[in-house]
Amino acid sequence: MGEKFKTGLKFTKNFFETGAFVETNRKVELEICNHIPAHENAVIVEFGMGHGNITQEILNRMSSTSKLYAFEVNPDFCAHVGQKIKDERLTIINDGAENLKEHINEKLDGAISSIPFSFFSKEKGSAIIQNVHDVLKEEAYLSQVLLTKFNFKKFQKIFDDCQLLKIQSFPTYYIYHCKM
Repeated sequence: MGEKFKTGLKFTKNFFETGAFVETNRKVELEICNHIPAHENAVIVEFGMGHGNITQEILNRMSSTSKLYAFEVNPDFCAHVGQKIKDERLTIINDGAENLKEHINEKLDGAISSIPFSFFSKEKGSAIIQNVHDVLKEEAYLSQVLLTKFNFKKFQKIFDDCQLLKIQSFPTYYIYHCKM
């Protein structure tokens, strides 16, 4: 079996956890990482690490002195990325985004998310967005990828500056860039 097929099976099996049935494509990886800070000592979080495609792109854009905390609820995905990506700047956290403040005690220079807000209660989704907002530095971004634009209003209620981009592919992706 090819690697892409096996990965697709893993994502499909965990659809309600990952919110995806395939890994994000290269266009999405590049766009969602557009606002990753390149300055020294940046602190970045990623929610929904999956198999690490976006994780690797974040690491490619970060400075050598920056840190990435990658949250993932699926322990198999955590183990996979731990084997695949050997980078001292990366800390993998096997926990959900709702527990951000339990793991990170510093202000963030950026946040990337691919977690499935469509499967969360309104309260849980809003609490996650608010928690990220609370710990982002001035001028920092939260960038979110989803398969729908219907959650955009949740982000607009908390962030003053939100942009919505559509990436035409199969499936169609929507990227929200929300700035402090």
